[in-house]
Amino acid sequence: MTVYKDGVTANTHHLNVLPDDAVPQTQRIPLYEVYMRMAEDLAKRSTCSRLRVGTVITDPDLANVVAIGYNGNARGLPNRCDSTVPGQCGCLHSEVNALVKAPGGMPNKVVFVTDSPCVMCAKLMINSGVSHLFFRRAYRDPSGIELLDSAGVTTVQYDRWEHEFR
Repeated sequence: MTVYKDGVTANTHHLNVLPDDAVPQTQRIPLYEVYMRMAEDLAKRSTCSRLRVGTVITDPDLANVVAIGYNGNARGLPNRCDSTVPGQCGCLHSEVNALVKAPGGMPNKVVFVTDSPCVMCAKLMINSGVSHLFFRRAYRDPSGIELLDSAGVTTVQYDRWEHEFR
């Protein structure tokens, strides 16, 4: 029987899977949850009026944050949406804002995002070498997650620890 350090069986990231005889330790907040909360805090900087989203990208061993992002208008433009029409607000997605800052040649990036990605962001993640995506809430359209899954990216809805360690 496989043992998962954080108790989340969907989280098959190599640092989370323990030897069969190991006992998971949950006395402290899992590092996955720390990065998820960082993404939630980044979302607070969003200037989008409809949905505030934050993203944290780490290296494969979760030792370094390599990029961050939140959704909003382009640098130098007004800090507001271009339109109030849903889907046409003109805000750059948080995942895009983070991916443009991340090292392009780094394989197996790990992404933490508050809301699951759209299809275009999923495609960018695939091309950017993302191996794992952790998200707090599912977006209304599951197509992005479905695409990532079909491309071999491990996706995990990470809400197990959302209300603990507060």
